[in-house]
Amino acid sequence: MKSAVIVFPGSNCDRDAHDAIEKVTGQKPAMVWHQESELPEGTQFVMVPGGFSYGDYLRCGSMASRSSIMPAIVAHAATGAPVLGVCNGFQILTESSLLPGALMRNAGLKFICEKAPLTVENANTQFTSRYEAGARLLMPIAHHDGNYFADTDTLDRIEGEGQVVFRYGKNPNGSARDIAGITNEQGNVMGMMPHPERAVDAGHGGTDGLALFESLLGSA
Repeated sequence: MKSAVIVFPGSNCDRDAHDAIEKVTGQKPAMVWHQESELPEGTQFVMVPGGFSYGDYLRCGSMASRSSIMPAIVAHAATGAPVLGVCNGFQILTESSLLPGALMRNAGLKFICEKAPLTVENANTQFTSRYEAGARLLMPIAHHDGNYFADTDTLDRIEGEGQVVFRYGKNPNGSARDIAGITNEQGNVMGMMPHPERAVDAGHGGTDGLALFESLLGSA
């Protein structure tokens, strides 16, 4: 699968994303600067990485969501092709209306950097097919604005339609209903605050994120 990682000013997990994708596919993803207006020809998977795009001015992800590359990502998602946003990438996808809800300041109003216990809520997605439903994972988090919020009707809808993919075992940031990751209605766009790309190598502390990339990119 031909992949692309989007790079914004302030991205700091783009290289981690690059390495995770290369580890699973054996192919280097294209690194696409946010001022480009088109994705590389033949791109099948797009990853929007974590970091602090534009210094998190205004709202996290709000300025990045207006970058030149975003219309191409929105069009890519509209074809049913997969898009993954992690941490700041999740924020960018909500600001771009590719995912419902918003990410607000953590309930404790402090930056959190730790490993978070997660539960796989839905293993029947293209992002999670290599996990077992109910599996318990441990992945790093590093954010100040990871408190997922949506109105009650939206929360009921995404719960009912199986769009909640990951849930915190111990809620670190106040997210509604312990939500750590969701998909869109079609299931081809996913956003999550924990960092699976930082959990693909045992030498770096764990491999619980590896199955996500294997699910999506088809590695054995």
